[in-house]
Amino acid sequence: MHAQILASADLAPSLQADWPDEPACCDWATRLAAFVRPSLIAGGSLDIHLLGTLGAGKTTFTRHLLRALGVQGRIKSPSYAVVESHPSPEFDIHHFDFYRFNDPHEWEDAGFRDVFGATGLRLVEWPEKAQGLLPTPALRLHIEPVDEHRRTITLQSLTPEGAALLADMQRSAPATAPVTAQEHQT
Repeated sequence: MHAQILASADLAPSLQADWPDEPACCDWATRLAAFVRPSLIAGGSLDIHLLGTLGAGKTTFTRHLLRALGVQGRIKSPSYAVVESHPSPEFDIHHFDFYRFNDPHEWEDAGFRDVFGATGLRLVEWPEKAQGLLPTPALRLHIEPVDEHRRTITLQSLTPEGAALLADMQRSAPATAPVTAQEHQT
């Protein structure tokens, strides 16, 4: 697995990598969980937007991340419910899927403003369907299918908290997955 940090004045810092298979996805989710857990336990908040086509692996990544954060039981896609909540003794987790979201009034009626104003972790699939309603996420994970099993991912930071998480991940990259800093100009 190869990963690299890309940054420029025009682009937010990002980490790019290849996931050759689902175990690589699980490894990344487990690594990310280790970085976000301390802040969440301390009462912090973190929004992560997940982008990719249908079947790209957004929900699969979310399941691995939630398992790594200690969520027990069934973790299902919120495609029809819009949100699945996973309360834990340490912090709240909300997994959104706005694929079927059509009416901005649903946002207010469902109380999503309160959910996004509270502490905890919020994972959002199809954030573009709720554009203008969501706060800026700390991280944006774009998953691009290459073939049936392999994915190319870009993890982009959009806030100072996200940039710090990305830098921590870059500094602690496993020896088997070197991460190199590089300036990327567009």
